[in-house]
Amino acid sequence: MPSLLILTYVGFVSLGLPDAVLGVAWPSLRTGFALPQSALGALLVGTGAGYFASSFAAGKLVERLGVGKLLTLSSGLITVAMLGYATTPAWPLLILCGLIAGLGSGAIDAGLNAYAASNFSARHMNWLHACYCLGAALGPLIATAALATTGSWRSGYAILGAIMLVLTTAFAVVKGSFRARAAAAGGPQETPVVPLVAALRQRRVWLQIAVFFLYTGLEVMLAQWSFTLNTEARGVATETAGAWASAYWGAIGVGRVALGLAIDRVGADRLLRMATLTALLGTVLFAVGPAWPGAAGLMLAGLGLAPIYPTLMSRTPARLGPYTVHAIGFQASAAMIGGVALPSLGGVLAARVGLPSIGTLAVVTAAGLWLLHELLVRSAPAQGASAGA
Repeated sequence: MPSLLILTYVGFVSLGLPDAVLGVAWPSLRTGFALPQSALGALLVGTGAGYFASSFAAGKLVERLGVGKLLTLSSGLITVAMLGYATTPAWPLLILCGLIAGLGSGAIDAGLNAYAASNFSARHMNWLHACYCLGAALGPLIATAALATTGSWRSGYAILGAIMLVLTTAFAVVKGSFRARAAAAGGPQETPVVPLVAALRQRRVWLQIAVFFLYTGLEVMLAQWSFTLNTEARGVATETAGAWASAYWGAIGVGRVALGLAIDRVGADRLLRMATLTALLGTVLFAVGPAWPGAAGLMLAGLGLAPIYPTLMSRTPARLGPYTVHAIGFQASAAMIGGVALPSLGGVLAARVGLPSIGTLAVVTAAGLWLLHELLVRSAPAQGASAGA
């Protein structure tokens, strides 16, 4: 059913749309509510808590609702949150909207990944996550254009709310087709066949949780701290450092498109092993090199990181079999925690030891990512899973 594939692509674009908008809206939002800079933490914690709760429970939610209904309800929650951002008169209500957005994002992230991993190829998984990068790039552009046109940060969220309302309607119309598509493809069924606790007893499940924790921690750490490290510790001009930070995300997006074309010839596990090693080499060059070699290392790290998240998701059904839906929810939760915890640790080290310590932490994280993935490839398949690795 090509329409479902197209809708899944659109779903990944929409998943990325709200993620980077806050960076554009925050200065005006903070002024409007007369907030200190530290208030951003409360909003991020609320959003993160909602994301963690819904993604961790995604297996149970799919079991009760099915993928189609879950995606409809989840995108509906994001719609409510975006429109809430656009209209709420009080800061506490904005935090509540952040919690609602997190609940919707966590569920739709885990639900879309579970469905795509079970029904589409690794090539499509990489392209789907490239669409997420496209959404993450479009979101700030929409918010910036709306802010420049109307003078209000709320208008950008209103536009995103309208987009999400259209997507929610589309999911509602075709929600029953998701189950039919899975059955017709002969792929794994939507409903988990094992309890959540049983999934947590599997060694491979925990290895994948750890890999996702380290992967996202490294990805976000390089994105969050490369600009500061280059401008404040290496004397790089602001415009140049900003261009390099943007090019890093470009390398991830382009890498997902290009490596998606190669994955069928190379093989998923071989590509992952090459990618984790490339990410390690690029991170080392970024950490130890001066400005220009460091920039080359940053781009190389982005290219290495590009296929890891989507290809790991794609390999989950073969590696974990009946534990897949629960595991994908756990992996999404671990990714969210890693994306917060490790960059935050980098900030602590930068304050106490100095900015170059962030590079050291990034290298340790990349080495851990490579090592844990090697252990994952060599480990025995989970009971009941097909030995795809």
